[in-house]
Formats: sequence, C-alpha cells, structure tokens
Amino acid sequence: MLMHLKYLKTILRTLVLPPAGPLLLALAGLLMLRWRPRTARLLLVLGFGSLWLLSMPVISDALTGLSERYPALDLSRATQAQAVVILGGGGQRAYAPEYGGPAPDPGLLERLAYGAYLAHRTGLPILVSGYGVEAAAMRVALTRNFGLDARWIDDRAYDTFDNARDSARLLRADGVHTIVLVTGASHEWRASHEFMAAGLEVVPAPTGLLAPREVGLGRYLPNSQALERSYVATYELFGEPVRQLLSWSHLRRQG
Repeated sequence: MLMHLKYLKTILRTLVLPPAGPLLLALAGLLMLRWRPRTARLLLVLGFGSLWLLSMPVISDALTGLSERYPALDLSRATQAQAVVILGGGGQRAYAPEYGGPAPDPGLLERLAYGAYLAHRTGLPILVSGYGVEAAAMRVALTRNFGLDARWIDDRAYDTFDNARDSARLLRADGVHTIVLVTGASHEWRASHEFMAAGLEVVPAPTGLLAPREVGLGRYLPNSQALERSYVATYELFGEPVRQLLSWSHLRRQG
C-alpha cells in the first residue's frame, strides 16, 4: 500500500511540474475554447506562457538560486565526518550496452564523481543509497569508474525520506554519526534536514551548483536545459514545505 502511494506521488509530481503541468493547462484551454472562450484563452496564456518563461535561462537560474541554500563544501569541514553518503536521484540505465551492465545517467554520475573525489581526499568509507537497480548502478560505477567499493549499500530507498531512514540505520549500527552528504545542490537542503531528523550530523556537500551557462541574448531564449533546471528547482521549492508539513503533523516523521 505504501509503495502504491509513493508511485502516486511520483505521477502527481510529473503531472503538476513543468513541462506537463503547463501543457495540461494549455490543453484544458483548447478543450474549453468553444464553451468558455474567455477562460480558455486565460488557460492557454498561462499554460504556454509559463512554459516559455520556465524554459528561459534567466528564469531557471533565478529559481535555482532560490532552491540552493548551501555553498560549496569547505574540505576542512569534511574532517569532522565518518562517512560519505551519496544519494541517488532516479537516473540510471538498467543495462548500458557500452558497459555491458547498469550505469548512472550524467546527473547521478556527477554525484558519484564528487563523492569519489571526497572519499579519495578524506579516506572516508562510502554509503550509496537508491532504489533497486539505481543502487546497483551506483555501486558498480564507483568500482568500475573510480576504483572504490561502497562499504554500505541501501537499495530500498524510494525517496529522500527513505534515504535518510535506511542510511541512518546502517550507519548507526557501525557507530557512524557524522556524514558528508553528497546530492544535487537544489536537493541538498531538504535531504540534509531529513538526515538530521533521522539523528545524523550532516556536512552538506552539494553538486552542480549554479553557474550561469548562457550569456547575453541567450539568457532570454528558451532551451531544454533551462526547463530541466526549472523542473528541479520548482520541485525542491514545493518539496521543502511539504516535508515540514508532514513532519509537524507527524504524518511522516523520522524516528
């Protein structure tokens, strides 16, 4: 039952956030043109207009800036930690022909690369947390691409709440209480607070921090990369209040 609710949450997220959300608004407008033309035109403007705006780098960068609340890691802080925890993000291929096995997508690979860098610099053991084949892809890529073996594997974490709960159980069993947490920069705030709620001390280690990619006129021309950044940022901006509400209401609370 719980897993069905998690799948439903994923479907709702996909339908509400860009690009599906604005497109559904525009579709509703098209369907209503004959009967409610004024409302239909408003929905069309809102749908296509918001999609255009969210695809502009100047807008996506502004949203990303709001969602990124932690700066880049100061490596001196990592000396306080006992482990590096790398979170998955749903980005993997169950079978990559070029590798002959599972492989992470570019976003997940960025997290793994940074986690491996930190592990090499600090000598700390690694925990990878994901769901099913995602965790397998993370484990295999760490060994294959970076020559590192993950000490702990959490392969049952469907979302950030599960990442924190399951990782805390594994780590506390080995006496680990302070971690370097590697995840996307927009996701770092919400993830860190889930892990802190699970009883761990967290040193945030965000990846993919905001760095404007387009200059001049290019900042105002829509592109797919900007739309993807807007999707990630809006998800986190909506996700954090939801996390707080669920925690305060005890509907879903760590520990």
